[in-house]
Amino acid sequence: MLGDATPEQVAALVAVLSGLGGGEDEAPAGSPSRWSAPARLVRHEVHPSPGGWVASGLPR
Repeated sequence: MLGDATPEQVAALVAVLSGLGGGEDEAPAGSPSRWSAPARLVRHEVHPSPGGWVASGLPR
């Protein structure tokens, strides 16, 4: 008869629905770290100038 579910069918339905989640909000993603930015892999230009060799070793 329609509407009569076995305990196994009810358990399977509950498992599927609880696996879907819902009701819980995900934490907002923060801004990406500058340490993982691809631009850090690119070397910056070094221009000849007074103190330029010191500036080439400083973080940007």
